[in-house]
Amino acid sequence: MNIVNSIMKNKIVAVIRGNSKEEAEKIIEGAIEGGIKVIEVTYTNKDASEIIRSLVGKYKNVIIGAGSVLTVDIAKEAIGSGSQFIVGPNFDSTISKYCLENKVDYIPGCFTPTEIVNALKTGVKLIKLFPGEAVDPKYIKSIKAPIKDLKIMVTGGVNLENIEEWLSNGADALGIGSILTLGTNNKHEKIASNAKKFMEKVKGDK
Repeated sequence: MNIVNSIMKNKIVAVIRGNSKEEAEKIIEGAIEGGIKVIEVTYTNKDASEIIRSLVGKYKNVIIGAGSVLTVDIAKEAIGSGSQFIVGPNFDSTISKYCLENKVDYIPGCFTPTEIVNALKTGVKLIKLFPGEAVDPKYIKSIKAPIKDLKIMVTGGVNLENIEEWLSNGADALGIGSILTLGTNNKHEKIASNAKKFMEKVKGDK
């Protein structure tokens, strides 16, 4: 399976933090019930490795990745737990090299053309534009003009009101975090409802 292509096809990546294993799993279950098929479990949660292992065994048709990966050691732990992709808030050439050697896609956080080009040179196929809320969606169209075949996932600042603007300006995928649980009090059915609204937007169901 080409993970990057699958992420771009599904469009929405649920970025899961949670203050505990139980809280994170509750959010994940709601997200998946709502139709999201790409889950990024961040290593800001101390139980991230355990959560990833349990998800890989439970959901066969859902892509499971690791987020907030800042070191090679964390990448190694995440991949050993079954993570199918690695996401960082920044670009790290040593993590990129390790992921390439282990045939796992690395999606680094980049913001400037220099960061993006440096990441692409190491074999990265998908760039995480982060923090997305710091720029106008038109930034993607501008940056894609000189950097041909660039693929971008926006994380930060994505919501139901601006999702179509991000996509129309060239975003290939969108990461959503706290917006998924906004106003839900972490109730399963409300998280599922939020997730469904995002999936309807990207599938064009108005």
